[in-house]
Amino acid sequence: MRLIIAEKPSLARAIADALPGQVSREEGSLRVGDTRVSWCLGHLLEQAAPDAYDPRYKQWRLDHLPIVPEQWKLTPRHNARGQLKVLRTLLKQADSVVHAGDPDREGQLLVQEVIDHLGWRGPIARLLVSDLNRPAVQRALERMEDNRAYQSLYHAAEARSRADWLYGINLSRAWTLTGRQAGHDGVLSVGRVQTPVLGLIARRDREIADFVPRPFHVLWADFQVEHGTVRAWWQPGDTHPLDDQNRLLKREPAESLASRLPGSLGRVATLDAQKKRQAAPLPYSLSALQVDAARRYKLSAKSVLDACQALYERHRLITYPRSDCRYLPRDHWAQARGILKGACAGDEQLSRWLGGADFSLRSKAWNDKQVGAHHALAPTGARPDFARLSASEANVFRLIVRNVLAQFYPPLETREVKVDFEALEERFRAQGREILVPGWKPLFTTRDDAPPLPSLRQGEPARVADQAVEDRMTRPPEPFTDASLIKAMMNIARYVEDVAVRRTLRETDGLGTEATRAGIIETLLDRGFIVRQGSALRATRTGQALIAALPDAATRPERTALWEQRLSAIAEGSDQAAPFLDALLGDLRTLLAGADAARMRQALASAEGFEAPARAKARKAGRRGTKATAAKRRTTKRTRSKNKEEA
Repeated sequence: MRLIIAEKPSLARAIADALPGQVSREEGSLRVGDTRVSWCLGHLLEQAAPDAYDPRYKQWRLDHLPIVPEQWKLTPRHNARGQLKVLRTLLKQADSVVHAGDPDREGQLLVQEVIDHLGWRGPIARLLVSDLNRPAVQRALERMEDNRAYQSLYHAAEARSRADWLYGINLSRAWTLTGRQAGHDGVLSVGRVQTPVLGLIARRDREIADFVPRPFHVLWADFQVEHGTVRAWWQPGDTHPLDDQNRLLKREPAESLASRLPGSLGRVATLDAQKKRQAAPLPYSLSALQVDAARRYKLSAKSVLDACQALYERHRLITYPRSDCRYLPRDHWAQARGILKGACAGDEQLSRWLGGADFSLRSKAWNDKQVGAHHALAPTGARPDFARLSASEANVFRLIVRNVLAQFYPPLETREVKVDFEALEERFRAQGREILVPGWKPLFTTRDDAPPLPSLRQGEPARVADQAVEDRMTRPPEPFTDASLIKAMMNIARYVEDVAVRRTLRETDGLGTEATRAGIIETLLDRGFIVRQGSALRATRTGQALIAALPDAATRPERTALWEQRLSAIAEGSDQAAPFLDALLGDLRTLLAGADAARMRQALASAEGFEAPARAKARKAGRRGTKATAAKRRTTKRTRSKNKEEA
């Protein structure tokens, strides 16, 4: 008997449907001829709790830290024992085993750790499915590989799991205990990724709170030329009081110049006109989709992920969604017309865009060299039933289809003009943009472009027809939103001060992964470290205090982003897990030495942040219990702390 173990029931059903023969359902599996297809339910196993290694660790004590297992243990997750029993029975009956986890690092770990835990010692084949439609699954079944080729991916995921446990258990206990000494009632969880993300939000909020608006002044002039009027902006020189962005800080120089400008004759001093071609935006990775959906539809990162999972698993309308790639395999190009025809059926807007597509075009999106374990998000070609899709699912689906359709539109061609006028020996600058060929642009709702300028000639006269001085105020940075935070996590090098580290990080995938970024935001919300205010994400008082109390290195993205780089190297086979974990333990000991109750007390006393929602306060009050005795509260608090500590 051949046993195929899928990551989820939806994938198991798709595999069974793609096999030749009649499908029959059995407890925890599907039978097709001599093949049984079973499944995990996400992670069936998890890292064991500290007290599984030593009963002393049930009590949280600073002198126990760091807790470092000598032999790592896994334990079944809650409600996983039934499916583990099914898999154990099936493995005993199996002649061969196929690993059908999702085609990524976590998918490799999730299924393989179960196979290893249940004692299978025979060969394992690897089935990689990124599209749940029957033809795609049948092709994948014909191209199975030896699972040994993916061991480096497994070792990277296992190292990530152990690193998160070491980091979260030890630092969460250390800062929770110092928080208690400082008078804080509750768990202060610290995570390898979540805490640097919280640091981004907390620091941005402090920048906003500390921001002092300053006035600055601008002078514009309307220049009458042969073919129209151009509004241009004065470029004050270094002899005037300017800030670091060349904004004029005193009004008097602008007023003085404005008083002399009316009717004065100037000329076109420099004229730079360039034709540019811009290719269509690439198909989406998950994070890029989350950014655009948040901006266009105000969807949270988790809402986009949930919509994608439903489109992939339930509706089978898109390919594997948790992808960090924005390119498609070259052999998909030949199938694109039929796939997009099916995907656009039943939707007026998509059908209209389909009608304008030129399927003889081949954009740079079709590039095998850029495709790794999985490719960009794309429609499967199944005909959508929009009546069965939620509004979020429909909107997300249209975005995914649109970006693939755009690959069959010509480039956007523009003429971009920059012009400097000279009047009274001063410079005034204007720029404009003229669309020559709209190409893919009509498929996208974009910000307004600079209007085109009238026809101009180098040196032609230009007379000032109007002018004015405007008083403005500098503005604080914007608070993070789901879109801007996901983008910051993708491009984390922008928030790194060290030049060498910044250069290195530009080559990595950023902070967190495609599969985890939405969950990180939700974790920070659930733990009361951040709150939503409209579309903004703001740090609470507790979140600000934790960032202030932690060593700066634990709140910055440099270290955890570099860890992701190490994990990627392990996954590629160019690094090993043991040196990575050894380095982590050295970092942990340094960080634990910084746990200080006095610093925590000061941080809690001085922290300013936003209030958690009233319902979160109510839950906290309910857990505390208004009639409980002090002793019972202490017991409850210890239990709650254990349950909440971060792995």
